[in-house]
Parts: sequence; C-alpha cells; structure tokens
Amino acid sequence: MNSSYPPAARPPLIPPPSEPDVVVIGAGAAGIAAARRLMAAGVSVAVLEARERVGGRAVTGMLRGRPIDLGAHWLHAGPINPLVKLGRERGEPLRRAPQGGHVVIGARMASPAERAAYVRGFDVADRAFTLAARAQNDRAVAEAMPLLGRWREPVAATHALVSGRPLDEVSLQDFPSLEYGDNFFISGGYGAYVARLAAGLPIRLGCPVRRIDWTGVGVRVETASGALKARAAIVTAPTAVLQAENIRFNPPLPEATQAAIHGFRSGTYEHVVLHWPNAPFRGPDRLAKLAGGRRGSLGLLTRIDGTPFHYLELDHRTALGLDGRDAQAAHRFAREILKERFGARATRDLSIVTSTAWRTDLWSRGSWAVVPPGFFTIRDALRKPAGDRLWFAGEALSRPQWGTVGGAWDEGERVAGELVHRLRPSQGARSSGGSAF
Repeated sequence: MNSSYPPAARPPLIPPPSEPDVVVIGAGAAGIAAARRLMAAGVSVAVLEARERVGGRAVTGMLRGRPIDLGAHWLHAGPINPLVKLGRERGEPLRRAPQGGHVVIGARMASPAERAAYVRGFDVADRAFTLAARAQNDRAVAEAMPLLGRWREPVAATHALVSGRPLDEVSLQDFPSLEYGDNFFISGGYGAYVARLAAGLPIRLGCPVRRIDWTGVGVRVETASGALKARAAIVTAPTAVLQAENIRFNPPLPEATQAAIHGFRSGTYEHVVLHWPNAPFRGPDRLAKLAGGRRGSLGLLTRIDGTPFHYLELDHRTALGLDGRDAQAAHRFAREILKERFGARATRDLSIVTSTAWRTDLWSRGSWAVVPPGFFTIRDALRKPAGDRLWFAGEALSRPQWGTVGGAWDEGERVAGELVHRLRPSQGARSSGGSAF
C-alpha cells in the first residue's frame, strides 16, 4: 500500500493498561470491534498494532486535498453488514451505491441492449454457481462457469476480480454470494469511518507482536517494546501474515489450526487511482466494465463521490504481471490501457495519482483470504480457540461476508462476545492500571 499519503483520520487513543484481561493483536476492523465489545462489557483490553495507524486494510488518504480510500471502499451486503447498521445509528454519511453502470466494448460505449445482455450474463452465471454448489463434492468456480458467448470473458473477469483469485483457484462452495445490489459508500472514505470507530480505545501503534507464549495460564505477548500478560489474546492479523510467521507461537498452534491458516490463499484486489476530469463517464460512483480487448476485460469505479477521481481495478493475474518491474509499472499500464480504449485526445487530462500494493505490504500480504477448492471448511475450523485463551478473528473467518470490512467487524464482535461469556469478569476487575509501555 502506498504509504506516502497521510491518513485522513487519526483518532484520539489512550494508553493500554499494564495488566489487561485481553490482548488484541491488530487494530483493523476486527480488532477495533473486539475492543469496543469487550470494553462495553467491563473487560480491560490492550490493543497492539504494528502499523503507525489504525484501520488495517481500510485506510483513507488525502489525495490532492480530497479523502480517497486506498484500501476497502465498498460497504457490501447492506442488510447484513454491521457497519451499515452502525453507520445509520451514528448518523454517518452513507449513500447507496447505484446499480446502473457503464460497459465499454473496444473503444465505444455499449448500447442499452448490450448492457442488458451483460447484466443477464451475471444472472445466468449466478444461477449456475448456486446450482453447482449444491453438489456434495467441492470444485472450482471455473468448472461451473456457463457458456455466455461474447459475455463469458467479461463476466468471468468480474467474478475473478471480486473473488481475489482466478476462478479455477476459488472454492465453489465458498463462492461470495453477497447481494451486490444493496451496497453502500460513505462520504469522506470507509477507512476514515473505521478510524473514527477507534476513538478512545487503548491502542499502542507501531508495536508489532513477535511472539505469543501460551504455555501456562493465560498468555504472554512479546513485542519490541516489552511483554505483557493477559488472560486471553485475540489475533486479528491476516492469514497471509500468520503464514509468513511474522508472529510465532509457543507452543506451536494445534495441527488443525495450522492447517486452516495455511489452507488459505492470498487474494489480490488493487487500485490505480486516476484523476481524470474529462473521463467519458457520467454520474457518481458507477462501475464501468472495459469488455474484451487484447488485454482482456478490466473494470473501473468512476467519479468517486462525484469527484474527478476514479479507480482502475487490477485483479490477481494483472497485478502479478506487473510485479518485478519498476514502481511506475502500474501507472504506465493504466495510461496505456485507457489511451488504447479512448484515444490520446480523451486522455490528455488524465493523471495517475498513486497505486496500491497490498500484496507486498508487510502487514497485509494481500487484500483478503481466499479459500481454494476442497478447503471450504477452513473458515469454520479457524473459529475454534486454542486452549480457550488464544482466539482468532478477521474477515477470513466470516463465511457470509468474507473479504470485507463488515465481515471482519462481525467476527471481532463474535469472538469478543464469546470471551465475555468465558471470562465473566467481576465489575471493574482489572479495568484500570497504568500504561504497559
């Protein structure tokens, strides 16, 4: 992730207690949700965050004086997304995502009939996936992709983008089934909203956890700034970070837990952020599909929040094809693609502001966790705590909302609720204390 842009929101934080009931590792959505839920129940908490900011893979940067999301941007599945409900209760500036979009075929805008055919292609594919997922044996989504004529490749490319991996690497029984017609955006940025929810929490920034010892009673969490003990720990680090052993465990995690962690693959969803005042798209926050073409189909989110900013979306294969090149490779790629599609004259005022690289970010190592064919049970397996004192939370554990900030938030609240029930602290017990650092 490009870190040269300061976060649009930096919430006020308080020092963590020296003897917390629970240590939460990570101040992304899952960690913030867990801390809020625990503290509301009178459980003392210390949140340790490796980055110098909160929010994890949801961050809003200030670009040319405007707040622009450099990570998560969509509030998916409004009816079940806890952050949509919470946002309404808080009076946050939510707005419903429009359903109508643009389709570009070659260098021209599609006709209304062609746009309708493209939408029908999604309906046909969704029905095919739903029917095929009822089979007892799991298989790849690609195997259930129906023949859709000229629309097969654009529809498959869109599904691969939102899945985070090519469809031959995605479990059919775990395929994302969110209701894409009921999504939301939030003015000022999703990352800024998540950051506001961390206000007043006991979070220590710039404090990566190196080791968690759970040999005896409770846990001992070791960092470069020192160690602290607690009755339990909640680990919200992405599964790709755990696979890289950025955090070590003593004793090693149970075999079933390790197998679940290493069963995931890292999903890729990157943005090239464009500033393009004269882009040929009308209406705010509309998706545009660049269908076909010699480099395959690509997507954009256009006129974000009614501004001249746009995202060119890069899927797993496209992003990996740019790896190993110089830092401007994604910028050149975006300019070449748009010039090919719309011509030099239409792109004269196009400027490339920045691009994301979550797949190489040390504390993310990807955009979200993907379940490959045959591994659809690993989300549930990772929900089981180790020794009743070492718990995991994050979007990877959410079956209905995986890959989303809402799913991470939901899992953070779930784990915290279970811990509240297990710990049953006395009123005010260990709820005070000085800073641990």
